[in-house]
Amino acid sequence: MTQVLTDRAAIRQWAVARSGNPAIEDQASGMGRPPVLRIVFDQYALNAGENQYNDRPGGLDLVDWPEWLEELERQNLGLLVEDERPGHLDAYYEFVPRDGAQRV
Repeated sequence: MTQVLTDRAAIRQWAVARSGNPAIEDQASGMGRPPVLRIVFDQYALNAGENQYNDRPGGLDLVDWPEWLEELERQNLGLLVEDERPGHLDAYYEFVPRDGAQRV
């Protein structure tokens, strides 16, 4: 089963319990698209941003939770996650519209 999280505290609690960190993917300027949100887990977070892909501009920028959550709400998205099972923390997530119309 899955559930859609829209509450700021619930989203942050879900991610932090899995060692998740909020990140925004760099976009080429002038593209007119909204920022791409990500949650990065464990060691991957240490390789994000300036440390990642030194041969090309871009990558992921780790951001603070308030900034990330504001962008999530601005894009009217929720976080689709698997229901928790005892003894297992699944890090699968997907962004979905808050109105439930279709998955992103």
